[in-house]
Amino acid sequence: MLDEVVTVARSVGLAVGPLVVLFALFQGLVLRLPPREIGRIARGTALASIGLLLFLLGVNFGFLPFGRAIGAAIGDEANRWLLVPAGALLGFVTTWGEPSVRILADQVDQASAGSIRKGLVLVAVSIGVAVAVAAGVIRIAYGLPLLYLIVPGYLLVVFAMWWSDRGFLAIAIDAGGVATGPLANTFLLAVAFGVAIAMGHDDLMVHALGLVALIALAPVLSLVFLGLVVRRGRQEVRES
Repeated sequence: MLDEVVTVARSVGLAVGPLVVLFALFQGLVLRLPPREIGRIARGTALASIGLLLFLLGVNFGFLPFGRAIGAAIGDEANRWLLVPAGALLGFVTTWGEPSVRILADQVDQASAGSIRKGLVLVAVSIGVAVAVAAGVIRIAYGLPLLYLIVPGYLLVVFAMWWSDRGFLAIAIDAGGVATGPLANTFLLAVAFGVAIAMGHDDLMVHALGLVALIALAPVLSLVFLGLVVRRGRQEVRES
C-alpha cells in the first residue's frame, strides 16, 4: 500500500510541478503579485494537490476494484440479462455525478442567461452517456468492432450539425470532453474490463477499451439532436 501511495504522490507532483514552475516564472517576469496573493495561491495549490492525491488513491483502492467487480458480476452468464439496464444505469448516474459535466451545465446556464437551463443539459448528457455505455457493453458481449458504432455515430453528428441550433452545437462539442472525466475514465472503464474478463475475452485491448470513445461521442450526439428539437420548436413558435 505504501508503494502505491508513493507512486500516486509522484504522479501528482509531476502533474502539479510544471504549473508551479510556470507560475513562478510569470510571477518573476510579468505578474509581480503581492505576497498576500502569492500565499493565497500557494495554499490553494497545496489543497488542490492534496485533494488530487486523495482522489487518485480512492480511485486505485476503491473505484477500480469496485467497477471491475460490478463488470464481472453483470458479465457472468447467469446475469447477462442485466448488461443493458445495468450499463445504462451506471452510465447515467456516473455522468450525473461527474463534476466537469455539472460545471459545464452551470456555465451554459450563466452564458445563456438562463434560457438553456443547466438541468436540461445535465439530463441530456446523462441520457446520452447511458445509451453509450449500454451500447458499449453490448459491443463487448457480442464482439462487435468499435468502428461499427463510432463511424455511424459521427456521421450522424456531422449530418445533424447543419440543422441543429448553433448554441447547442457549441455546447455539444464541449460536452464530449467533459463527459469523459475522472469518473468515466476510472469507474466505467473498469466496468468494461470486468465485463470483458467475465465474457472470457483474451484480448482486453480490443474488447474492453474503446468505451471512453463512445462516452465522448454520446453527449455530442444527444445535444446536437436536442438542438434540432429546440430549433424546430422555435420555428413553430415564430410561425404561429
